[in-house]
Amino acid sequence: MDPHLLRTYVTVARLASFSAAARELGYTQSAVSQHIAALEQDLGARLLTRRPVAPTPAGDRLLEHAGPLLLRLDAARADVARLAGAPTPGLTLATTPTALGPRTLGALPATGTAVSVVGRDEVLTAVATGSADLGLVDGLAAPSDPLSLPDVAPLTAHGIAEEPVAVLLPTGHPLARRAGLRLGDLADARWIDAPDAALPLAQLRTASSGGAFRPGLDYTGTDLRTLTALTAAGHGLALLPLSTATGIPGTVAVPLTSPRLVHRTELLHTGTPTGAAAEVVERLLAASRRPPSVAR
Repeated sequence: MDPHLLRTYVTVARLASFSAAARELGYTQSAVSQHIAALEQDLGARLLTRRPVAPTPAGDRLLEHAGPLLLRLDAARADVARLAGAPTPGLTLATTPTALGPRTLGALPATGTAVSVVGRDEVLTAVATGSADLGLVDGLAAPSDPLSLPDVAPLTAHGIAEEPVAVLLPTGHPLARRAGLRLGDLADARWIDAPDAALPLAQLRTASSGGAFRPGLDYTGTDLRTLTALTAAGHGLALLPLSTATGIPGTVAVPLTSPRLVHRTELLHTGTPTGAAAEVVERLLAASRRPPSVAR
């Protein structure tokens, strides 16, 4: 399968327009039509309806494969280019908002660092394609268990931190005075679905063996201040690292006691880091081997 044809198909399907895809890709509309026809002939299946432009069932199935395939190709290109080219100065870090804790901040160089706060999938893509030297992702896990990450490229993952998780509730919530909460007791509560800011509801469902965890509000974004303000206003609960959830005005952070889960942060990179990236990896791995300090 020609990856150029596949990229054209993904663009047409995303934009639902041959002409818009041609403008974005820098082709003529005729060339785009020829690409789609050649791909359909190669696969022996019609991939798009023309009026309106939309994927057929076979086209939908191809889209499921196309993203990982194209990402893998981009990752291979970036990996080869990285080995062949001279090291670039400075450091680029892609991170989820709740992965960027004090330990990580202390390990970053004082100058020459660019930090991008994005969603979990975007962190993986940025590291795989070379637009970020390092990535930080986080999620729910059993103690000492690695995160379950999609296989988008040959990425190396290091566990660098684990801490308790807490349910963030508005101060007037009936459960706000509890010393601890069980996840199973909250399956039917209203939650804020904020997959790129809080710990995703999909992970809660997995951890509780399929509880409902219905969203009362959908939040698309990575700004923690907005998320916590929504919780304080009573729009739904959120699950956050205990250190992040503690001390937020208008809310109470109640530790999760069952099941036994932790907020785990992992450091991602490709190949062997060099320069500033290598120094940050070394600092974070050294810090992860030290026992956490006890607050007094």
